[in-house]
Amino acid sequence: MLRGYTASGTRRSGGLFLLCAVLLSISATAQPSLDFSGYVVELPMYQRLPDYGDAFGVPSSLLPEKRDMAVNLTRLRLRPTLRLWEGASIALEHEVTLNASTQRMLFSELPDVTNRQIVDLRWHPVREEHVQLQHFVDRLYFRQNFLWGSVVAGRQRISWGTGRVWNPTDLFNPINPVSFDKIEKDGADAVSVKYYMGSFTDLQFVYNPRRARGQADGALSAPDSSNYGARFRSNVAEFDFSVMGGWFDRRVVIGGDFAGNLLDAGVRGEMIYAAENDDRGAYLRFVLGADYQFTSRLYAVMELLHNGEGTTSPDDYALYRLFAGEILNVGRNYLYVGGTYLLHPLVNASFGATIGFGDGSGFAMASATWSTSDNSSLTAGLLLPSGTPGDEYWFYPASMYLKGDFYF
Repeated sequence: MLRGYTASGTRRSGGLFLLCAVLLSISATAQPSLDFSGYVVELPMYQRLPDYGDAFGVPSSLLPEKRDMAVNLTRLRLRPTLRLWEGASIALEHEVTLNASTQRMLFSELPDVTNRQIVDLRWHPVREEHVQLQHFVDRLYFRQNFLWGSVVAGRQRISWGTGRVWNPTDLFNPINPVSFDKIEKDGADAVSVKYYMGSFTDLQFVYNPRRARGQADGALSAPDSSNYGARFRSNVAEFDFSVMGGWFDRRVVIGGDFAGNLLDAGVRGEMIYAAENDDRGAYLRFVLGADYQFTSRLYAVMELLHNGEGTTSPDDYALYRLFAGEILNVGRNYLYVGGTYLLHPLVNASFGATIGFGDGSGFAMASATWSTSDNSSLTAGLLLPSGTPGDEYWFYPASMYLKGDFYF
């Protein structure tokens, strides 16, 4: 059904109009310039769902009616950047998505804000059982560059880590595993300050406000619920490295990462140690990876993940946290192997496989991409999960898809 805007939605819209008015007043005196880009993606797919039965512990009326399902996703992402004066800019990334399916979608009621966002900037003009239309602000920040560094305030991407598949130190923008179709990681509502200390050396501080548990929308953030972090990055010989630490999800976290060359291969790693808090015990999480360009056509990568927060028993999987986007994996140890092969100057094939050592489940994927022009491509792909009922990757559907994208 069609849903009107709530009072909070009206306040959010009013805030955006106020921002536009401020920008227009600035433009009258500062002579700003506007850069505009974006892309559109069309993604039709066929999915074969597992027989969930009582696996989720929810009524059958909330589960899909049939195992075979056709879905079509359309994404339009607009990326204007307003350059105000020297070193200053305001960037916006606004996305509109239309999702249509032949039956009820399992993960249709996702939260409107992630655990790194404090402002609800997502709207649902249409929310039917088989059709959903939504639009949201994924990035909206002010940036000021100085000779000594930069200051960024607003919904932004804070890129920490070196891993290709998993990023333990990327604690401000963790990927939502349910949003498999989304290229970008969800933005964080934060203030970040970066100070340049020399060539390839900098120090960054980040503050991410959060509401305390039980607080109503619009309430001020509690200090112990907010996230704080600092990261020092530098370079020695052929290796980049960093150390980081802070207060994340009401616990102390320390860690670091490295990336460099060993003989002719690239190697990288990340590690964090999270101290225990009132809710959960301490844990260690790390990744080790390597990649190699075998020929001008063949490239391969592998990565190993140890997830100390996970468990080896499927009975103890925190699936509710997985589907809420709080964590990426529920098990303990994983291996990913993948790569690309250039079939033709305009056609590139990709392949990959992930396995969880605890329950033996995993998935394999393969795709081929044709560069149809300088700013468009067409991809055909296949995703095949494996496992027995209750295993981690058993929950995901087998999928075949086509994807067309056009950048402007």
